[in-house]
Amino acid sequence: MRGSRAVIMLVLALVAGIAAVVLAARWLSQQTSTATEVVIVAARDVNLGTPLNAAMLEVVPWPAGAVPTGAFRNRADLEGRVLLTSLQRGEPVLEGKLAPVGTRGGLSAVIPEGKRAITVRVNEVVGVAGFALPGNYVDVMVNTQDEQQKPISKIVLERILVLAVAQEASRDETKPKVVNAVTLEVTPEEAERLDLARSVGSLSLVLRNQVDQNPSATEGITKRELLGQTPPPPPPPVAVAPAPAPKPKPRPPRIVRQPAPQPETVEVIRGVQRSTAQF
Repeated sequence: MRGSRAVIMLVLALVAGIAAVVLAARWLSQQTSTATEVVIVAARDVNLGTPLNAAMLEVVPWPAGAVPTGAFRNRADLEGRVLLTSLQRGEPVLEGKLAPVGTRGGLSAVIPEGKRAITVRVNEVVGVAGFALPGNYVDVMVNTQDEQQKPISKIVLERILVLAVAQEASRDETKPKVVNAVTLEVTPEEAERLDLARSVGSLSLVLRNQVDQNPSATEGITKRELLGQTPPPPPPPVAVAPAPAPKPKPRPPRIVRQPAPQPETVEVIRGVQRSTAQF
Protein backbone atom coordinates (compact mmCIF):
# COMPACT_ATOMS: atom_id res chain seq x y z
CA MET A 1 0.00 0.00 0.00
CA ARG A 2 2.74 2.32 0.91
CA GLY A 3 4.54 1.48 -2.36
CA SER A 4 1.53 2.32 -4.51
CA ARG A 5 1.09 5.62 -2.67
CA ALA A 6 4.73 6.53 -3.31
CA VAL A 7 4.29 5.70 -6.99
CA ILE A 8 1.26 7.96 -7.19
CA MET A 9 3.13 10.83 -5.51
CA LEU A 10 6.02 10.36 -7.92
CA VAL A 11 3.69 10.42 -10.92
CA LEU A 12 2.00 13.60 -9.66
CA ALA A 13 5.34 15.28 -9.10
CA LEU A 14 6.44 14.29 -12.58
CA VAL A 15 3.22 15.68 -14.10
CA ALA A 16 3.58 18.94 -12.14
CA GLY A 17 7.16 19.31 -13.33
CA ILE A 18 6.20 18.74 -16.95
CA ALA A 19 3.36 21.30 -16.63
CA ALA A 20 5.75 23.85 -15.16
CA VAL A 21 8.22 23.34 -17.98
CA VAL A 22 5.45 23.72 -20.57
CA LEU A 23 4.12 26.90 -18.95
CA ALA A 24 7.61 28.39 -18.68
CA ALA A 25 8.36 27.61 -22.31
CA ARG A 26 5.07 29.17 -23.36
CA TRP A 27 5.78 32.31 -21.31
CA LEU A 28 9.24 32.64 -22.82
CA SER A 29 7.78 32.14 -26.27
CA GLN A 30 5.28 34.92 -25.65
CA GLN A 31 7.96 37.27 -24.36
CA THR A 32 10.11 36.56 -27.39
CA SER A 33 7.21 37.08 -29.76
CA THR A 34 6.36 40.48 -28.22
CA ALA A 35 9.90 41.82 -28.80
CA THR A 36 9.31 42.10 -32.53
CA GLU A 37 9.09 45.91 -32.67
CA VAL A 38 12.18 47.84 -33.76
CA VAL A 39 13.21 51.36 -32.73
CA ILE A 40 15.90 53.69 -34.06
CA VAL A 41 18.43 54.70 -31.40
CA ALA A 42 21.66 56.69 -31.42
CA ALA A 43 24.67 54.56 -32.30
CA ARG A 44 26.96 57.03 -30.51
CA ASP A 45 26.79 60.29 -28.59
CA VAL A 46 25.47 63.10 -30.81
CA ASN A 47 25.46 66.80 -29.92
CA LEU A 48 22.51 69.12 -30.41
CA GLY A 49 22.31 70.98 -33.70
CA THR A 50 23.83 68.01 -35.57
CA PRO A 51 22.12 66.73 -38.75
CA LEU A 52 21.57 62.97 -38.48
CA ASN A 53 22.76 60.35 -40.94
CA ALA A 54 22.68 56.56 -41.14
CA ALA A 55 26.10 56.17 -39.51
CA MET A 56 24.83 57.82 -36.32
CA LEU A 57 21.81 55.50 -35.99
CA GLU A 58 21.09 51.85 -35.41
CA VAL A 59 18.02 49.61 -35.28
CA VAL A 60 17.38 47.70 -32.06
CA PRO A 61 14.50 45.41 -30.93
CA TRP A 62 12.10 46.99 -28.46
CA PRO A 63 9.18 45.56 -26.46
CA ALA A 64 6.02 46.27 -28.37
CA GLY A 65 4.18 47.55 -25.32
CA ALA A 66 6.95 49.95 -24.32
CA VAL A 67 7.74 51.77 -27.57
CA PRO A 68 8.18 55.52 -26.75
CA THR A 69 5.80 58.01 -28.33
CA GLY A 70 7.35 59.61 -31.41
CA ALA A 71 9.88 56.84 -32.00
CA PHE A 72 11.12 56.00 -35.50
CA ARG A 73 11.44 52.59 -37.13
CA ASN A 74 13.13 53.55 -40.40
CA ARG A 75 16.52 55.24 -40.59
CA ALA A 76 15.62 56.85 -43.90
CA ASP A 77 13.00 58.98 -42.13
CA LEU A 78 15.75 60.59 -40.02
CA GLU A 79 18.20 61.43 -42.77
CA GLY A 80 19.17 65.12 -42.43
CA ARG A 81 16.95 65.83 -39.40
CA VAL A 82 18.57 68.17 -36.86
CA LEU A 83 18.71 67.47 -33.13
CA LEU A 84 17.33 70.00 -30.66
CA THR A 85 18.99 68.18 -27.74
CA SER A 86 22.00 65.98 -27.28
CA LEU A 87 21.60 62.20 -27.56
CA GLN A 88 23.45 59.51 -25.64
CA ARG A 89 24.41 56.20 -27.18
CA GLY A 90 21.43 53.81 -27.14
CA GLU A 91 18.90 56.61 -26.55
CA PRO A 92 15.79 56.44 -28.80
CA VAL A 93 15.40 59.20 -31.39
CA LEU A 94 12.02 60.88 -30.83
CA GLU A 95 10.15 63.46 -32.89
CA GLY A 96 10.08 65.88 -29.96
CA LYS A 97 13.89 65.99 -29.96
CA LEU A 98 14.13 67.04 -33.61
CA ALA A 99 13.87 70.39 -35.37
CA PRO A 100 11.19 70.79 -38.07
CA VAL A 101 11.81 69.11 -41.41
CA GLY A 102 14.03 71.23 -43.64
CA THR A 103 15.91 72.91 -40.80
CA ARG A 104 19.62 73.21 -41.41
CA GLY A 105 22.15 72.16 -38.84
CA GLY A 106 23.94 74.47 -36.48
CA LEU A 107 23.11 76.58 -33.47
CA SER A 108 20.29 78.42 -35.26
CA ALA A 109 18.31 75.16 -35.33
CA VAL A 110 18.00 75.07 -31.53
CA ILE A 111 16.87 78.70 -31.08
CA PRO A 112 13.12 78.73 -30.29
CA GLU A 113 10.75 80.88 -32.29
CA GLY A 114 10.73 84.46 -31.05
CA LYS A 115 14.18 84.20 -29.46
CA ARG A 116 17.60 85.41 -30.59
CA ALA A 117 21.23 84.47 -29.92
CA ILE A 118 23.75 87.13 -28.96
CA THR A 119 27.42 86.68 -28.08
CA VAL A 120 29.19 88.67 -25.40
CA ARG A 121 32.89 88.84 -24.69
CA VAL A 122 33.92 87.39 -21.32
CA ASN A 123 37.07 86.54 -19.40
CA GLU A 124 37.77 84.16 -16.52
CA VAL A 125 36.05 86.45 -14.03
CA VAL A 126 33.12 87.58 -16.16
CA GLY A 127 32.45 84.00 -17.29
CA VAL A 128 32.14 82.72 -13.69
CA ALA A 129 35.52 80.94 -13.92
CA GLY A 130 34.24 78.78 -16.77
CA PHE A 131 31.26 77.36 -14.86
CA ALA A 132 28.75 79.07 -17.18
CA LEU A 133 28.25 76.08 -19.49
CA PRO A 134 25.66 75.46 -22.24
CA GLY A 135 22.29 74.74 -20.67
CA ASN A 136 22.98 76.85 -17.55
CA TYR A 137 21.09 80.00 -16.62
CA VAL A 138 22.80 83.26 -15.72
CA ASP A 139 21.96 86.81 -14.71
CA VAL A 140 23.70 89.67 -16.50
CA MET A 141 25.06 92.51 -14.34
CA VAL A 142 26.50 95.80 -15.60
CA ASN A 143 28.88 98.16 -13.78
CA THR A 144 28.50 101.69 -15.08
CA GLN A 145 27.78 105.30 -13.98
CA ASP A 146 24.42 106.83 -13.32
CA GLU A 147 23.17 110.21 -14.49
CA GLN A 148 25.14 111.93 -11.71
CA GLN A 149 28.32 110.19 -12.94
CA LYS A 150 28.41 108.00 -9.83
CA PRO A 151 29.43 104.30 -10.01
CA ILE A 152 26.56 101.81 -9.82
CA SER A 153 26.15 98.04 -10.33
CA LYS A 154 22.80 96.68 -11.44
CA ILE A 155 21.38 93.35 -12.67
CA VAL A 156 19.81 94.17 -16.02
CA LEU A 157 18.83 90.68 -17.27
CA GLU A 158 17.72 87.61 -15.33
CA ARG A 159 17.52 83.87 -16.08
CA ILE A 160 19.25 83.98 -19.46
CA LEU A 161 20.01 80.60 -21.06
CA VAL A 162 23.60 79.93 -22.13
CA LEU A 163 23.46 78.43 -25.63
CA ALA A 164 27.16 77.97 -26.26
CA VAL A 165 30.60 78.79 -24.89
CA ALA A 166 33.11 79.70 -27.57
CA GLN A 167 32.11 77.31 -30.41
CA GLU A 168 30.87 74.50 -28.17
CA ALA A 169 27.12 73.95 -27.68
CA SER A 170 27.20 70.52 -26.01
CA ARG A 171 25.25 70.39 -22.74
CA ASP A 172 26.72 67.11 -21.53
CA GLU A 173 29.97 68.50 -20.16
CA THR A 174 30.30 69.49 -16.52
CA LYS A 175 33.97 70.42 -16.43
CA PRO A 176 34.60 74.20 -16.26
CA LYS A 177 35.85 75.73 -19.47
CA VAL A 178 37.42 79.20 -19.57
CA VAL A 179 36.57 80.87 -22.88
CA ASN A 180 36.55 84.37 -24.34
CA ALA A 181 32.94 84.47 -25.58
CA VAL A 182 29.54 83.21 -24.41
CA THR A 183 26.40 83.00 -26.56
CA LEU A 184 23.13 83.74 -24.78
CA GLU A 185 19.50 83.12 -25.74
CA VAL A 186 17.44 86.31 -25.40
CA THR A 187 14.30 87.99 -26.67
CA PRO A 188 14.65 90.94 -29.08
CA GLU A 189 14.02 93.37 -26.20
CA GLU A 190 16.64 91.65 -24.03
CA ALA A 191 19.10 91.79 -26.92
CA GLU A 192 18.67 95.57 -27.07
CA ARG A 193 19.21 95.92 -23.32
CA LEU A 194 22.29 93.70 -23.43
CA ASP A 195 23.80 95.56 -26.37
CA LEU A 196 23.33 98.89 -24.59
CA ALA A 197 24.66 97.52 -21.31
CA ARG A 198 27.95 96.33 -22.81
CA SER A 199 28.43 99.72 -24.49
CA VAL A 200 27.99 101.78 -21.30
CA GLY A 201 29.88 99.60 -18.82
CA SER A 202 31.51 96.29 -18.03
CA LEU A 203 29.45 93.08 -17.87
CA SER A 204 29.50 90.19 -15.41
CA LEU A 205 27.65 86.88 -15.57
CA VAL A 206 26.05 85.62 -12.35
CA LEU A 207 25.42 81.86 -12.33
CA ARG A 208 22.05 80.87 -10.87
CA ASN A 209 20.21 77.68 -9.96
CA GLN A 210 18.52 76.12 -12.97
CA VAL A 211 15.18 75.70 -11.17
CA ASP A 212 15.18 79.14 -9.54
CA GLN A 213 12.65 81.32 -11.37
CA ASN A 214 12.13 84.04 -8.74
CA PRO A 215 13.00 87.57 -9.93
CA SER A 216 15.47 89.51 -7.81
CA ALA A 217 13.95 92.98 -8.40
CA THR A 218 17.00 94.87 -7.07
CA GLU A 219 17.54 98.60 -7.47
CA GLY A 220 21.29 98.35 -7.89
CA ILE A 221 23.95 99.56 -5.48
CA THR A 222 26.08 102.70 -5.54
CA LYS A 223 29.52 103.28 -4.07
CA ARG A 224 28.08 105.31 -1.19
CA GLU A 225 25.61 102.52 -0.31
CA LEU A 226 28.34 99.89 -0.61
CA LEU A 227 30.54 101.72 1.92
CA GLY A 228 27.62 102.46 4.25
CA GLN A 229 28.02 106.22 4.00
CA THR A 230 25.14 108.53 4.83
CA PRO A 231 23.97 110.73 1.99
CA PRO A 232 25.16 114.36 2.15
CA PRO A 233 22.69 116.93 3.52
CA PRO A 234 20.70 118.72 0.89
CA PRO A 235 22.03 122.15 -0.09
CA PRO A 236 20.34 125.13 1.59
CA PRO A 237 17.55 126.64 -0.40
CA VAL A 238 18.57 129.52 -2.55
CA ALA A 239 16.65 132.74 -1.83
CA VAL A 240 14.91 133.90 -4.89
CA ALA A 241 14.32 137.63 -5.22
CA PRO A 242 10.73 138.51 -5.95
CA ALA A 243 10.08 139.45 -9.47
CA PRO A 244 9.70 143.24 -10.00
CA ALA A 245 6.18 144.45 -10.38
CA PRO A 246 5.29 145.15 -13.94
CA LYS A 247 5.46 148.82 -14.92
CA PRO A 248 2.12 150.36 -15.80
CA LYS A 249 1.66 151.08 -19.42
CA PRO A 250 1.85 154.79 -20.28
CA ARG A 251 -1.49 156.32 -21.06
CA PRO A 252 -1.90 158.06 -24.39
CA PRO A 253 -1.92 161.88 -24.15
CA ARG A 254 -5.34 163.38 -23.69
CA ILE A 255 -6.45 165.43 -26.59
CA VAL A 256 -8.29 168.63 -25.53
CA ARG A 257 -10.38 170.12 -28.23
CA GLN A 258 -10.45 173.92 -28.30
CA PRO A 259 -13.83 175.52 -28.89
CA ALA A 260 -14.23 177.21 -32.22
CA PRO A 261 -13.60 181.00 -32.02
CA GLN A 262 -16.82 183.04 -31.83
CA PRO A 263 -17.19 185.93 -34.30
CA GLU A 264 -17.13 189.44 -32.79
CA THR A 265 -20.36 191.41 -33.03
CA VAL A 266 -21.06 195.19 -32.77
CA GLU A 267 -24.52 196.56 -31.87
CA VAL A 268 -25.49 199.74 -33.76
CA ILE A 269 -28.38 201.94 -32.53
CA ARG A 270 -29.82 204.48 -34.85
CA GLY A 271 -32.65 206.35 -33.17
CA VAL A 272 -35.17 203.78 -32.34
CA GLN A 273 -33.61 201.09 -34.59
CA ARG A 274 -31.08 198.57 -33.35
CA SER A 275 -28.85 196.30 -35.49
CA THR A 276 -25.76 194.11 -35.09
CA ALA A 277 -22.78 193.64 -37.34
CA GLN A 278 -20.21 190.81 -37.23
CA PHE A 279 -16.52 191.10 -37.95
